[in-house]
Amino acid sequence: MTVLKTRWTDSVDTACPRNEYPRPQLVRDDWLCLNGGYDYAITPDTNERPKNFDGTITVPFAIESLLSGVGHTLMPEERLWYRRFFTLPESFKGRRIILHFEAVDWQCEVYVNSVKAGGHTGGYCPFEFDITDCLKDGENELIVRVYDPTDSGWQQRGKQVHKSKGFWYTSTSGIWQPVWLEPVAENHIQKIRTTPDIDKGVLSLKVDTSAPGGRLTAKVLKDGSEIFSGEIGRECEIPINDLRLWSPEDPFLYDLEITLENGAQSDTVKSYFGMRKFGVGKDSAGIPRLMLNNAPYFQRGLLDQGYWPDGGLTAPCDEAMIFDIEEMKKLGFNMLRKHIKTEPARWYYHCDRLGMIVWQDMISGGKALNPIYAGGLPNINVHVKDNQYKMFNRDKPEWREQFRQELFEVIDSLYSFTCIGCWVPFNEGWGQFDAKEIGEKVKAYDPTRVVDHASGWHDQGGPDLKSVHKYIFPVHMPTQRRQAGRPFVLSEYGGYSRTIKGHVWNLQRSFGYVKFRSKASLSQGYENLHINQIIPLIAKGLSATVYTQVSDVEFEVNGIYTYDREILKIDADVIKKINSKMILP
Repeated sequence: MTVLKTRWTDSVDTACPRNEYPRPQLVRDDWLCLNGGYDYAITPDTNERPKNFDGTITVPFAIESLLSGVGHTLMPEERLWYRRFFTLPESFKGRRIILHFEAVDWQCEVYVNSVKAGGHTGGYCPFEFDITDCLKDGENELIVRVYDPTDSGWQQRGKQVHKSKGFWYTSTSGIWQPVWLEPVAENHIQKIRTTPDIDKGVLSLKVDTSAPGGRLTAKVLKDGSEIFSGEIGRECEIPINDLRLWSPEDPFLYDLEITLENGAQSDTVKSYFGMRKFGVGKDSAGIPRLMLNNAPYFQRGLLDQGYWPDGGLTAPCDEAMIFDIEEMKKLGFNMLRKHIKTEPARWYYHCDRLGMIVWQDMISGGKALNPIYAGGLPNINVHVKDNQYKMFNRDKPEWREQFRQELFEVIDSLYSFTCIGCWVPFNEGWGQFDAKEIGEKVKAYDPTRVVDHASGWHDQGGPDLKSVHKYIFPVHMPTQRRQAGRPFVLSEYGGYSRTIKGHVWNLQRSFGYVKFRSKASLSQGYENLHINQIIPLIAKGLSATVYTQVSDVEFEVNGIYTYDREILKIDADVIKKINSKMILP
């Protein structure tokens, strides 16, 4: 197996990597990055903290990754421990101190100066603890204990396995997104929730604070000019006159500043929002379509798994995340389907400001699905009811409840990002259950987005899309009965592959759906697929496409880019030409 690096690997600042402000939608001036070197230890399953540590690990890279500096696969019988020391800056004194984790996979307990600050279950969402009462003057100790059974467990884990092969990838255990400290006032703003309403010309705003009382004010700026200033309630509507709508062609963002005044103390946060509307409707011919800002809008997308050869699920740096988004924009795509993982807040921020629609998958989980149900039956158009919990390996009620809890935790954590246009609760039957009911609950919880309740295979007739995956076999329009008045989307297809020596994870065991030997033949195959099968369906009702995929991932070599992001495998002009034809008639 080749040890692959990216162009950013060797320039990562191991003393404090990924040190940009981590939360662009709730910005304060003071914060302290806790990324960098931690002591680590691997122990048997025990609550007893290690007497000695095994070495140094670089946070926020999972222990399995190259950039962590360790490269160890954490096994179910093992526990991973982190330790580091920190001293608060003088400017933090006299305020509450919040400790933030953007993601820890899968279950963790956090101790500050040997006092338990809290714990968290779920590997893909941010969480925080008020650690003020655990702190002391001078140096403080932070300890994190992690348990992650990966594919030997039932939890939400996406494509992670202990032993990677095919389209199953290296596991991600422990801290894999930024860690940071933030000082806040006694009564402070904890969360803001923004909902644009272009029909009414208002921004609906909800502000959560740590305590009742205090006076809230807000400012809204458009291109640096103030268009609103005044006192607001914790739930309110702010008028936005002379709307400039957000779209991939014009990703305009308004600036937002909110202040909570409470006696002598005040708390100010800076944020932003875009005015846009996602939905479904009919075009002038009466065909069901995806809509953007009340007009039919064709979404040309890519499957985006967000894996890196050096960082695993964690991009080596901010510039690497930007690279993927910008390159896909240059090629003419306007949507990315973030596939069964979440990203740090900064990734969604870059999609907001660069203009890239995002379909956000929930993380798949449960025990492995029988191949008959996973791939066999759907390809002969046999769909089974997903209330057969044992068949889908979701038979225990607590497994299903944990999924529901994490699903809405994901939605809450990402709700205010402008770019997110679609929630995808289930993918290809993996851990699927009650998808119609869950899709309806997601739609009721967030009616401002489209819902793809069961992407790919076991359609239950839920909101909002007839969502089809098709590899190798020809693509056809679904029957009107199966479509049931919903927009038709091809939410995975293609997977055309090519291996390039020196730029693949494993040359001998590479995996792809349809293989090509040269750039010319791959480019011709890509063009033929779209000209002969995909583009003719658009006039008939095809409303969105998700080509597989942005880059190779480990053994999987069906990316537009190689895994190291060094080589664009398909001719750029061919991709641009095809995308220029992928528009509504």
